[in-house]
Amino acid sequence: MIENTQNVNQLLDFYSCLLTEKQLQIMTYYYYEDYSLSEIGEILAISRSGVYDTIKRCVKIIESYENKLQLYEKFKKRCIIYEQLKELNNSTINKFVEDCYKTE
Repeated sequence: MIENTQNVNQLLDFYSCLLTEKQLQIMTYYYYEDYSLSEIGEILAISRSGVYDTIKRCVKIIESYENKLQLYEKFKKRCIIYEQLKELNNSTINKFVEDCYKTE
């Protein structure tokens, strides 16, 4: 379960801007702020099952985006490459790698 939560958090970092405001609010409460379904329902004046359904739908949405766009997967691959480049201990390469990390 923790692994799944971490995966959803990573995907939210990439795709949260593609969710509606209400979806993003629910996902933020649940995944970033660790609110329970009941707490989110009370705050937003919706049922607990409505919160649950929205979370499940949003997870499917962001997983679908990742399946199509592969932004997170490509990011992970770039990070591995950056680390391999840093191991070369070349100051020019290290500067380049640092600059690349700043833009992501």
